[in-house]
Amino acid sequence: MSAAFALEAARAAGIRVRIDGDDLALEAPAPPPGEVFNLLARHKVAIVTLLRQANDGWAVEDWKEFFDKRVRISEFNGSLRDEAEATAFSWCVSEWLDRHPVRSEAGVCEFCNRSQGLLQPYLTDDSLRDPGHTWLHQECSQKWHQERRAKAVAELVTMGIAIPVKFAERIVIVDQYNFSKNEGS
Repeated sequence: MSAAFALEAARAAGIRVRIDGDDLALEAPAPPPGEVFNLLARHKVAIVTLLRQANDGWAVEDWKEFFDKRVRISEFNGSLRDEAEATAFSWCVSEWLDRHPVRSEAGVCEFCNRSQGLLQPYLTDDSLRDPGHTWLHQECSQKWHQERRAKAVAELVTMGIAIPVKFAERIVIVDQYNFSKNEGS
């Protein structure tokens, strides 16, 4: 059993868990079931760590709520559950990337660290005052973006948001397309 499992059990029981200093605060329409309360107590320190806001300003619960809301929106718009979850996960990946921009030094490729060749600026922060750029060679761009998406996926999984099967299928299809497209070049 883990902190993520304890939080999932609390959510399933209709309990909203937040942190108050170094303590947990529970909000629920009724007293929590004893086994859920015991799980939360046993994993309190790990749960507090999980719920503390990350550098992006969102706690784990914020990400889960974002995912769940996107699933509901997709289902409302007519998607089946598995497709709605894949779409919601894609939204989470995009949101994570937006909240974790990478800025690099002009004149050096962020991917290969070489300064030779034509470098292109890729906008990675939508701040109007101080937009961030990542400098990449065109040939490094695709792999750099794939690595960034993989990092976003890994972070979401760490937060307890599972990769939907349909999302994984989309990635395999895209990777196969890119691989076969590059083979012909």
